[in-house]
Amino acid sequence: MRMARAGRVVQGLGIVAALWSGGAFAQVTVVTAAKGHTMDVAHPEAEAFAYDAGGRLLDIGPRDAVLAKHPGARRLDLGSATVVPGLIDAHGHVANLGYTFLRADLVGTTSKDDVIARLKAFAKDLKPGAWLLGRGWDQNDWPEKNFPTAADLDAAFPDRPVWLRRVDGHAGWANTAAMKAIGRDVGGDWQPDGGRIERSGGRATGVFVDGAMQLIDRVVPPVDDETATRALELGMKSAVEHGLTGVHDAGVPLADLRRYMRLADAGKMPLRIDAMADGDHEAFAWLCEHGAYQHPGGRLEMRTVKLYIDGALGSRGAALLQPYADAPDTHGLLIIEPSKLREVTQRARRCKLQVATHAIGDRGNREVLDAYQLALGANPGDHRWRIEHAQVLSQDDLPRLAKMGVIASMQPTHATSDMPWAEDRLGPERIVGAYAWRRLRDTGTRLALGSDFPVESVDPRLGLYAAATRTDADGKPVGGWHPEEKLTAYEALRGFTLDAAYAGFDEHEVGSLEIGKRADFVVLREDPLAIDPSQLPNLTVEATYVDGKAVYTAN
Repeated sequence: MRMARAGRVVQGLGIVAALWSGGAFAQVTVVTAAKGHTMDVAHPEAEAFAYDAGGRLLDIGPRDAVLAKHPGARRLDLGSATVVPGLIDAHGHVANLGYTFLRADLVGTTSKDDVIARLKAFAKDLKPGAWLLGRGWDQNDWPEKNFPTAADLDAAFPDRPVWLRRVDGHAGWANTAAMKAIGRDVGGDWQPDGGRIERSGGRATGVFVDGAMQLIDRVVPPVDDETATRALELGMKSAVEHGLTGVHDAGVPLADLRRYMRLADAGKMPLRIDAMADGDHEAFAWLCEHGAYQHPGGRLEMRTVKLYIDGALGSRGAALLQPYADAPDTHGLLIIEPSKLREVTQRARRCKLQVATHAIGDRGNREVLDAYQLALGANPGDHRWRIEHAQVLSQDDLPRLAKMGVIASMQPTHATSDMPWAEDRLGPERIVGAYAWRRLRDTGTRLALGSDFPVESVDPRLGLYAAATRTDADGKPVGGWHPEEKLTAYEALRGFTLDAAYAGFDEHEVGSLEIGKRADFVVLREDPLAIDPSQLPNLTVEATYVDGKAVYTAN
């Protein structure tokens, strides 16, 4: 499901103007609304809450009681709106989201001709010789459903290097000019570690999968600091416009962490970022040397290392225990060797860091669980290690997550985007263990929900909808795809609030509206737990608040 592109403008601000009763410098604000869902099981609903000048919740409860306790407070009356805790995306990519506004956007293209048309329009503003970069193509959305080739790009761009990432980020499409920039022959029968060069007759076709993408990534001119910072700013801006008050940014290099630090120092971070170090690189080494990082302003932290074991299902890079049903000559790819994964996870354990590992295929998930079990030992403590995606699990491995205390960080819209072709990849037996939200939750596994933006839309309403209906934008298939795996609207909302906060060790600060926590909340025109789940994509985000201050209001 890739409805509603990032940056969609929500119309109709329903917030009643703030009523001042304590002067311009009142130290307490009281918020009143028709309904408030707190996600606190002891007090699940409230009509009002109060917070101090620092954005900490002081009181929550019935309207009259809260108002009576704070007679001189600033008042923010939200009328008939509904308030929910700030939404947290447990797996996104902020810089990549920002770059979608700076590069060619290929999401939703329906053919190679459609891609070429968008590229031509975008290239009009490029300097001669500059690389043409873009992202978002998906051959599964095209009539022929086959990988494209360099020849498809060469006629339109014979001299300008073109490099286009697939929607999942696990494959790239290059033209001949881009491949020449590599400076070596990419033909033959050799393959790079953890990747695959697609070839025909021994010649590279132009598609590079997973680790093979580095061959071209290394020769793409690096972005300057100003552009890289701008990408972070644009990504964060889009996130708050869609009701997000927090993002677990999955795979942040040390250079971007330092850019985040500068933005946090300058008060230019509109939401909370739980940054994950980008694998076994500089940021991981920095964490091991200095310990987990937290900015004093409370909007930036890094205590996690993000690893990869395999690729993606759409590009047949996900590592499977048995061959692909629609490509019996391949089992997918392991991006790193299992022995390396075990070594890195044990090092992370010694450094007292959380580990979050991308795993899509059933073999990938098994290798991660085995590595975690070895690193954590018999007395793992409160580790909260995570599997990012956990898309395809064997029946034997599915109950292991709860037993080991491993969090499943899953993205509901992946299921509704993948459902037209996922069973072709896996076959009728393995699909039973795929996108298994309900069974994982019922075994006791904590589900932290997100989107994997910009692979999917940044809009969390689409995640709530996909989780509760398992249907596409048109409500198909009727009743939902494998409907036995649906979540309730409440469970989905919890996955984007309290359980996402728990996955980031943040549940004492955010994730629910409780006294002592941060005043992070979203104002919705409709009640997400009262409307029919089919209407969840149409929720109106009227405002997003972080630390009690509006970081977005609808026009």
